[in-house]
Amino acid sequence: MPRKALITGSATMKHRDYPVAEPEIGTKELENVVEAVRTGWISSRGRFVGEFEDSFAKYIGSRHAIATSSGTGALHLALTALDIGLGDEVIVPDLTYAGTANAVIRTGARPVLVDIDPSYWCMDTARIEEAITPRTKAIIPVHLYGHPCYMSAIMEIAQRQGLYVVEDCAEAHGAQFERRKVGSFGHIACFSFYANKVITTGEGGMCLTNDEPISDKMRILRDNGTSLKKRYWHELVGLNYRMTNLQAAIGVAQLKKIDGLVEKKRQIAKVYAEEMPPVQGIVLHPEMPWARCVYWLYSILVDETKLHTTRDLLAQKLGEWHIETRSLFYPLHEMPPYQEYASSVYRASSIISRQGLSLPSSTRLGKEDVAFIAQKIRENLIK
Repeated sequence: MPRKALITGSATMKHRDYPVAEPEIGTKELENVVEAVRTGWISSRGRFVGEFEDSFAKYIGSRHAIATSSGTGALHLALTALDIGLGDEVIVPDLTYAGTANAVIRTGARPVLVDIDPSYWCMDTARIEEAITPRTKAIIPVHLYGHPCYMSAIMEIAQRQGLYVVEDCAEAHGAQFERRKVGSFGHIACFSFYANKVITTGEGGMCLTNDEPISDKMRILRDNGTSLKKRYWHELVGLNYRMTNLQAAIGVAQLKKIDGLVEKKRQIAKVYAEEMPPVQGIVLHPEMPWARCVYWLYSILVDETKLHTTRDLLAQKLGEWHIETRSLFYPLHEMPPYQEYASSVYRASSIISRQGLSLPSSTRLGKEDVAFIAQKIRENLIK
């Protein structure tokens, strides 16, 4: 059923649904899509693709943007453009969505897994230098669940060691490190516009860079290696990672309201922080002093050793009230395709993954909705 904006609140109903995430699609998105359909520009050419690229680059603070068919495709495209391949190593966090590692593996390179910092759940900068070998070619910091990585340290290490930095910003549109948007630090930054992201195009992604030759190369690779100047002339063995004009039509409309969506995410986080019980064993979603988190999915840690319940039992009880929750990602080193890349003890990623629970974070939730969810959590923790 329709929900009011967070600022005004909405009526709490016992049998309504409280989703973890959902797209906020309005009339402008529909108008743009209708325009694309009526004009016949429904594939990868059309005015919305270029407009979305230019507008998103300006929003983040980069010179060049290359729209893609998915966030994972954006990562693969970026690594391919940097000539990363067989024999190379790329440092990635152990706690991330599998697409980060998949993109590395599909280039022929080897992902090197490092543990996360338990205080803010992103790549532990102290572990990066330990993982560097003569074969290391790049670092992929992942701004996990909307919280920025500590980018100044990562960029310093990369510069000193001569490594590329490819930011994985799939979950962090608008997040900031020291008042600068993530996606503006690395040699290339990659975003996802999947339906549950801060803004969406249904499926889709974006590569950003300030390097014009790299930008041109990604455009060529994205379009099956086709020359930018000569039709049907192929300069490289490429890929088809093009975004459609239909997707970009939605993205153009979504981008116009991104500041409001980010603010709603932050307001949801604020209400959770105010309403959640100060119980030993519950850790709220972090935000470091140097960070501006966008709380893609507001998540908590449930330490069952200090509580009378478990994370999974709490999730089950919340589900009885139509409150959707999700566990955090599994650590890469625990899953069969990636076990061979484990080279250390991943204590923090294992604990955070095992204890983590994502709560409803839809921007359509009202203040009273979030307070109701917090109330149900309190009822199951304080007995």
